[in-house]
Amino acid sequence: MLAQLVTDGLTWTPGQVLVLFVVLGAVLGGMGLYGKLVALAGAGATVPLPGFGYTMVEGIAHAVKQKGALGLLTGGLTAAAGGIKAAVLFGLGAALAFRPKG
Repeated sequence: MLAQLVTDGLTWTPGQVLVLFVVLGAVLGGMGLYGKLVALAGAGATVPLPGFGYTMVEGIAHAVKQKGALGLLTGGLTAAAGGIKAAVLFGLGAALAFRPKG
């Protein structure tokens, strides 16, 4: 609902709203606030776009503790790899299963 209000009220494109929500999740995760929402809402808070930003920040924090500065580059992608892989595979499956209307 919030994404729709932003799109309608600010006449932003869907891509801009997507980036806003991912960055918002990352910022709230970095401040320690999104973790509290995850503890309250469970998996429902980790699935949407802000959850992706939060997952990347958490992955970076974990990787920096283990690998040092190299974790800044690898942590976010490692933490989000499962979700990215699933999105690619599901997208491929849908593309193979359905014909586009044209």
